[in-house]
Amino acid sequence: MDGDTLYTIGELARRTGLSVRTIRFYSDAGVVPPTCRTAAGYRLYDAEAVARLDLVRTLRDLGVDLGTVQRVLDHEIGVGEVAAAHAEALDVQIRTLRLRRAVLRAVAKRGSSPEEIELMHKLARLSDEERRRIITDFIDESFAGLDVNPDFAAKMRAALPELPDDPEPAQVDAWVELAELVGDPDFRAAVRRMAEFQAADTENAAYPEDPARLGRLTGEKIAAAIADGIEPRSDAARPIVDELVAAYAEALGATDDAEFRRELRKRTEIGTDRRAERYWQLIAIINGWPSWPAMTPSFEWFIEALRD
Repeated sequence: MDGDTLYTIGELARRTGLSVRTIRFYSDAGVVPPTCRTAAGYRLYDAEAVARLDLVRTLRDLGVDLGTVQRVLDHEIGVGEVAAAHAEALDVQIRTLRLRRAVLRAVAKRGSSPEEIELMHKLARLSDEERRRIITDFIDESFAGLDVNPDFAAKMRAALPELPDDPEPAQVDAWVELAELVGDPDFRAAVRRMAEFQAADTENAAYPEDPARLGRLTGEKIAAAIADGIEPRSDAARPIVDELVAAYAEALGATDDAEFRRELRKRTEIGTDRRAERYWQLIAIINGWPSWPAMTPSFEWFIEALRD
């Protein structure tokens, strides 16, 4: 392009693909001022003005506001700085759009009511920190003032929901269900009772050193019994129950007698709640972890088997 050539606003519009009205707006705003005017007052633009207009168009297409464009053209800020800021802003917008898409897909799948849609949108658009605070507040209230087993408390606090930037509808569903669950006063009271009972065990040195091992043993043995169609009160169940009770008695330093079995049933009843298991299943779904195995049916079988 010849540096001495001057272009009318119409010629400039044809070269750039912008409308005369848009170029006139930029010109009046001082972003792309005319190089000079004809005797009749018509605007003329040189090659530098054309290049300036190209940059304005590019920045505007990228979503940069006109004030920032002017600062770039006046060399108050660099293009790199502007690009970095807008890239970060776009990242936020993309995450928001992905989340909205997941909410809409979840709504479409479950045929939600207007109230459910509002709740889903409200909960899903919370920040990561706000989502974590909902769970940490629930944990804080459950353990407040109690000397619970530190390993269990650490496990609870380490397993916080981390909704991904591009969640699946199932993850949005799980997050909404989790928020509703930890907000349920009855569930919170049940978890508090579990924590109080465990704290009392810890204080009385009656908490097993490896509760997870006992839990796995119970789940495995009884899941096999259930699969074999063995009823908890049947003769076939007795050797299974005896083996498990003996394992608990050894872990707790107790004697397997009628009183211990009644105490073990009480302990198992307090710690067995389908909602508590669902809590961990929902955390796993949200975080994309392997599915949480269903253990509650095994412990419900054990409770029934321990009845006098």
